[in-house]
Amino acid sequence: MSKGKFVPVFVLAVLVMGFGAVPGWPQKPDKRTPSQNPREKPLVVKSELRDAHKRWIANDVPYIITKAERLAFFALKTDEERENFIAIFWQNRDPNPDTEENEYREEYYERIAYANEHFTSGIPGWKTDRGRIYITWGKPDSVESRPSGGSYDRPSYEGGGSTSTYPFETWFYRHLDEVGDGIEIEFIDRTGSGEYSIARDADEKDALATTPGFRPRADREGNSFVREQDTPLSRLLRIQAFSIPPRVKFGDLERIASGSSGTIDNNPLDFDVRVDYFRQSDDRVIVAFSVQTDNKDLKFDPNGGIETAKLNIFGRIITVSGKRAGVFEDSVTTNATAADLTALRAGKSVYQKAIALTPGNYKADIVVRDVVTGNTGTHSLALDVPRYDNKKLSTSSLILASKLRSTTERDIGQHFIIGSAKVIPNLTGIFKQGQEVGVYMQVYNAGTDQTTLRPAVDVEYILTKSGKEVMRQAEDWSGLSDSGQRLTLARLFQTGQLQAGEYEIKIVTKDRVGGQAIENKGKFTITQ
Repeated sequence: MSKGKFVPVFVLAVLVMGFGAVPGWPQKPDKRTPSQNPREKPLVVKSELRDAHKRWIANDVPYIITKAERLAFFALKTDEERENFIAIFWQNRDPNPDTEENEYREEYYERIAYANEHFTSGIPGWKTDRGRIYITWGKPDSVESRPSGGSYDRPSYEGGGSTSTYPFETWFYRHLDEVGDGIEIEFIDRTGSGEYSIARDADEKDALATTPGFRPRADREGNSFVREQDTPLSRLLRIQAFSIPPRVKFGDLERIASGSSGTIDNNPLDFDVRVDYFRQSDDRVIVAFSVQTDNKDLKFDPNGGIETAKLNIFGRIITVSGKRAGVFEDSVTTNATAADLTALRAGKSVYQKAIALTPGNYKADIVVRDVVTGNTGTHSLALDVPRYDNKKLSTSSLILASKLRSTTERDIGQHFIIGSAKVIPNLTGIFKQGQEVGVYMQVYNAGTDQTTLRPAVDVEYILTKSGKEVMRQAEDWSGLSDSGQRLTLARLFQTGQLQAGEYEIKIVTKDRVGGQAIENKGKFTITQ
């Protein structure tokens, strides 16, 4: 309400109060309905937003507040409610509530200060595209900066050839929650003013794109190869994902993972965890986390005629210095009809998440909760992510799989996909007699026989029981083998003729060109 309107109303109120109770003045009978008891009448008070609250919602947290939180905030009626809301907002994001400091909030405001200091151009740094990404997602793992633009040799996936570019930067994130792994973001300064904006196409940084004679990437040098992450759809989906505030779906599970929640559960949920490593590039390794539970430990509830068990899974990966390197969160359901429930209970449920990490030492905390019962379990494990020498024969982890097959179109975007194979590991290593035992492994930097143009690598599978050889078989490269610097070993071994007991399978890989040899071993048990 403006000042000009406020004074007359106030004066009118004084006049009414002054004349309404003059002694002896004849009063007309009041025929109005008696008013409600003030103590019983609901209090309706909605104060206007103070400047501090307006700044908080508009300037401080616009990138991280969710739609539901924003609606809830504007529905509040008093300043006290708003102050309580802000306190709860930060508490929900506090990675360690038992300490006085809120590390997330402190780091968040440090990001805003950094953005304003380094990304300000014609507008404040926090309002720029770089500022928005930095504030929301933190410091990138690496930055390629070309502040002057100029001469540029396009990589093959951009069509090859040479050109001249505007100033641009490429930010790389190993992992962004709910966005993906191996994320590249390109920012371009088309005006030379220092204001960089997100590029929706690799050609946007090309300063010659609007000149006569410019050739689209598909026509350059006869090269039309485009990385999947550079397709217009992928870029659009990433940009859309950047606009969605990051969220922790199971905040209580994150507090359990950080060790700040006290007692976990009186009825802990038991589960197995396995970690496997696969080379992605010279400086990145795919780390696959597999989580397996016994269905008999889960609570199945009827849901539309289907018996359903639901798990919430949270994983946190941190470096030795305590910096977060990756997080994964998922809801996993297991379904069965009432008729199949008994058989399902005798089986297991498996979940897998793959994250790209740089070689080094990490700590991983994984929490699993049964949604129905609330039973919760946790595992902490050390990770030694290997560094693969690009000139030395090496291998991935050896996986003994309960299911192993080539992928189909239906498998795109699903779990358990490694290269061109779907590999579901058997975390217990127990197989029933007659059940196939899948063996999967990748071989890197093997030589090539220049005469046959086939891998110059000899591979033998040796199966032993109690130290005695049961089977020996050579790899004939007729399975899922790849070409180039990665070879895939994928074999299914029959167990119908094997006696119950404990077995060890050894894979011996020998490079005939380099003379190097590697042995990988795995143990499993056959039951009747």
